[in-house]
Parts: sequence; C-alpha cells; structure tokens
Amino acid sequence: MRRHVGGIAAVAIGLVILALVASPAVADNVSVAISTPSVSFGLNIGAPPPLVVVPGMPVHYAPSVPANYFVYGGYYYLFHQGAWFYSPHYNGPWVSLVIHQVPQPVLSVPVRYYRVPPGHAKKAGPPPWAEQQKGKGKGKHKGWKDD
Repeated sequence: MRRHVGGIAAVAIGLVILALVASPAVADNVSVAISTPSVSFGLNIGAPPPLVVVPGMPVHYAPSVPANYFVYGGYYYLFHQGAWFYSPHYNGPWVSLVIHQVPQPVLSVPVRYYRVPPGHAKKAGPPPWAEQQKGKGKGKHKGWKDD
C-alpha cells in the first residue's frame, strides 16, 4: 500500500509540473485589445452643420456650431479646452488626439476662425502651436495675417 501511495504522489507531482510548464503555451494565445474611449462634450448637432471654407485653405469651419469645429479630409476636428479631438462623423463620438496627430492644414487655421480662441493666442495671427510646427519645415501658411 505504501508503494501505491508513493506512486500516486509521484503522478500528482508530475501533473502539477506539467501544468506549470504548459501554462506559458496558453499565454501565447492571449491578445490584448486597447480601446480609445470616446469623449462627450454635451455638443449635440442634430444635422450636419453648414460649412464655410477657410479662405486659401483645404479646411472648412462651421460658424453656427458653438465650438471650434473644423472639417478636413473627410474628418471632423474639435479644439476644446486646450485639446484636439476628431471623429469620422459630424456629431461624434469624439476621440482625443495629440497635437502631432492633427493634420497640418487644421493646425494652420487662423485663430479668427475659432469660435472660442485659445486663451493665449494673438487675435488675428496663427494659433500658438503654429510656431511649434515651423520647426518641421512647414513655414508660414499664405492665409496667415500677423498683426
């Protein structure tokens, strides 16, 4: 009987070791999905707003929307409380962007086309981030008018 108990213990230990060794093989099949949560601003646009082209630029803005709302390349962009957001749909959901993800034409829109200008911007000149973009070889946009 004693020999039988020893054999069972050896089999049990072998199964535990096998389970521990086999575990990493299962971990190789695990995938991680990262989702970017959308942001809501309480901005509800019932229908696509009328758009007006920013003179000399491939960007449109919506003067009837009470936000910094721009359209470029089939996407909608918002500048809200110091941050950029975009959406493939005119009414969101909105996803946050870091400044280098915002297309250069959108960043180049003069401040006078913003409904809520950035607080530290010149009244009619380029937005404050335009200077950061000059170092990337973009230069001034012909639509800028410095005062």
